[in-house]
Amino acid sequence: MADKSLDVERLFQPVDLGKLTLSNRIVMAPMTRGFSPNGIPGADVAGYYRRRAGNEVGLIVTEGTLINHPAAAEGLGRPNFYGQQSLDAWAKVVEGVHQAGGKIIPQLWHVGMARQIGGQNPNPEAPPIGPSGIDVMSGAKVTKPMTQDEIGYVVNAFAEAARQAKHLGFDGIELHGAHGYLIDQFFWANTNQRDDEYGGDLIARTRFATEIIKACRVAVGDDFPIVFRFSQWKMGHYQEKLAQNPAELSAFLTPLSEAGVDIFHASTRRYWEPEFVDSPLNLAGWTKKLTGKPTITVGSVGVDTNFIEFFMEGKGANHSSLAPLLDRLKQGEFDLVAVGRALLADPAWAAKIHQNRVNELILFAKGAEETLS
Repeated sequence: MADKSLDVERLFQPVDLGKLTLSNRIVMAPMTRGFSPNGIPGADVAGYYRRRAGNEVGLIVTEGTLINHPAAAEGLGRPNFYGQQSLDAWAKVVEGVHQAGGKIIPQLWHVGMARQIGGQNPNPEAPPIGPSGIDVMSGAKVTKPMTQDEIGYVVNAFAEAARQAKHLGFDGIELHGAHGYLIDQFFWANTNQRDDEYGGDLIARTRFATEIIKACRVAVGDDFPIVFRFSQWKMGHYQEKLAQNPAELSAFLTPLSEAGVDIFHASTRRYWEPEFVDSPLNLAGWTKKLTGKPTITVGSVGVDTNFIEFFMEGKGANHSSLAPLLDRLKQGEFDLVAVGRALLADPAWAAKIHQNRVNELILFAKGAEETLS
């Protein structure tokens, strides 16, 4: 562990992003956990988030929380963002994080066609929904395309979740438009083969997302931050790209930005990899350059393996130098840094980094995802 001599102060400077002011630039990345029986986060979940807030994490993005639609989930134990019991529980999470000095936003989520027919899911009778009924992994058509009424229902469900987030005292929302889930299924030509206004070229395929963003903006007003998470890659399709070059990325991002996104969370597997040829900028860097909006970078921060190596091969991870990250942050390539597995393993990761206690870090290892440390 060789970060003792690094000047990490830039990571820990307060930052004003207009609608959102944070004590520092460290974000807890959203990570699916599955510890909410019947969709209700308990005291263990509240403690899990509070511990990170109390150890110098500036902003927490919760695990994916389910909007009010019967087919929103894939798997059991995912937290709902609807229903009085779940909302009351989230209010306690918010209270704890705020008492610890942090800020928190929920990630609002619908898995779409990632839901497996016959799987262990809430409402098992509800079939998956998606733009064209195409399974993300296999490419097979397994259900019918969403109707206009179904699209409207889901748009309204996202907006209602956003309204509830503001009511509960959250500091903003994040819309999950990445990784091959429902919103991203509308973006991707492989899963969106519609011939109506929701299909067509890349710009046309942003319509579903822009309707959600606009509806959320109406629900929360002008001053409540909306973060939008997107990615090029999809589950099982890690080399895919929605945009092959900066011009295509600009065409994709512009409608989302104009619809009301305040901050873009650009999800990559490795933050140091350039997104396009002939430029060192990563996806967050290009997004900031093209939109002028603040961005969050993410992808193997503080660890020496990517998450696919963990899920596919069971690999743990050692601490990785933050020097390249700090150089990029100093250059203004992005504004915030999301940390995933390193923070999952060690709730005090940020505080230890700030205090140059890297030799005390708890390293991410197989089994870390099975507890709420």
